[in-house]
Amino acid sequence: MSRLRSAITASLVSAAILLAAVAGCNFQPGQQSSQQRKAPMTLFIGVDASGSFKHQGYDNALTFLAHYIYGHLHELGGLAKPQALFVASIGGKKPGEPKSFHPIHDFEGKDIEQISTELRTWFPPSDTVTDFNSFFQEVARIAKERNLILAPITLMVVTDGIPDVPTPGAKAGSRTLYEQIDLNPLEYLARSITLRLTYVSPKVGEQWRKHVPRQRVRLWTVDTEVMKGWKDQMQPGVDTAHQDRFWKWVQDNVDFRVRSAKL
Repeated sequence: MSRLRSAITASLVSAAILLAAVAGCNFQPGQQSSQQRKAPMTLFIGVDASGSFKHQGYDNALTFLAHYIYGHLHELGGLAKPQALFVASIGGKKPGEPKSFHPIHDFEGKDIEQISTELRTWFPPSDTVTDFNSFFQEVARIAKERNLILAPITLMVVTDGIPDVPTPGAKAGSRTLYEQIDLNPLEYLARSITLRLTYVSPKVGEQWRKHVPRQRVRLWTVDTEVMKGWKDQMQPGVDTAHQDRFWKWVQDNVDFRVRSAKL
């Protein structure tokens, strides 16, 4: 009986070794296991195409954005690939103006330079108003119509963060303008929703954190001086896929995981 048990045990060990060897042969370098892969998410990107942002960081922002989109589409440096991606302007010639949301298909199969060219073609810095509320409403509409509400939703906006919609009795940059930013369309849109504002000044970031009403929306702001330093993370002579320092910088500074809605 003991010999039989020993034979069975040896057979099981051999089978386990064989299975491990087969799995190792099928796994390719650079692949992520199902446990390592990040959960699917939907990514909405807003571009501040107002004349005021043109002088504050527009060119730097669109060049970064081309890298950001490319990195997410190709899961570089561990970035999550979105199940859906939409890019639109957060401004217009007048408040409430309809916007074109460019889908993921407009970016697939293109390199960084091509994406950068497309962004500049679609979003020239000629808008006269920055209308955050209209952008948020459109995001909510698209998410509901396309049934994207089951997965986490992230909004990443390149902007100076200053609302620029004519409001009777409110001075430019006043607290009143921030209090009238309406995040209600986003509040219960998905089980997890994060709003990331990049290229804002420290003062504007504080205005958003303190005076924009919100409950469940997680807010993360990155100062313009921090954002402008992204090029310093690029290593000369290294191809995009292996710019490990840059992709880590993106994860640590832009895609930082915000755990609390009130931060």
